[in-house]
Amino acid sequence: MKYIKIAAGMAEGFDFGKVKEKMKEAMDAGCDYCHSDAADMYEVKKLQLIGGHNIMYYVRQITDKPIECHFYTQECDLLFIEKIAYVGCNMLILPAERFIGTQLVSIIDWCREKNVKIGLTIGSYAPLSLVEEAVYDIDRIHVETQGAGDCLRRSSLDLIKRTRKLIDEKNPSCELSVGGKICPENMEEVIACNPDVVVVSSAIFKEPDGIAAGVQKCRTAVDEAVKKFNL
Repeated sequence: MKYIKIAAGMAEGFDFGKVKEKMKEAMDAGCDYCHSDAADMYEVKKLQLIGGHNIMYYVRQITDKPIECHFYTQECDLLFIEKIAYVGCNMLILPAERFIGTQLVSIIDWCREKNVKIGLTIGSYAPLSLVEEAVYDIDRIHVETQGAGDCLRRSSLDLIKRTRKLIDEKNPSCELSVGGKICPENMEEVIACNPDVVVVSSAIFKEPDGIAAGVQKCRTAVDEAVKKFNL
């Protein structure tokens, strides 16, 4: 049976005043990755300046599990990559619609030099074609599943399936992750599309029964769907 990883997402609504406490509880409860959302002053206004290297510095103190920085930005330079590598970040994920051509070549090279993996996000309503050339040289494609109305986007399931096919054909070592309004209630339809990682935020950190219970509910939903679809 396939093991699909769960990444605990530090996004809007996460209690950044208790970073170490909240993330340690999620990691100890069984999450496989820490997924830290970060954003510049332009790309996603509601996420400005959260989750950068200063936040990941404290997360690294409480876990040896992988930390990934999902950076919503218009620009990314070597200095930023050096900063996140220094504090122990394992992967940088950038928006595919912003990073194509020679700029992406430099970023991939910088990440390799700093032993940081590199991924690209297919943002909400962005086409799969944005990653077709880069798929051979990256470690992750992340599909945003949130759409208008702050819910799971209707087109996202088809996009995940097509992304799975692209990865399997061109670079099977590349991970496929999905995230954006995913919760135990809609987990089955997402897992049916065969991702490698699901990024969950509110369903973990806003679970009324607590963080550990939120992780367990997600883990149960993932594993039951994997078994149902014989993945």
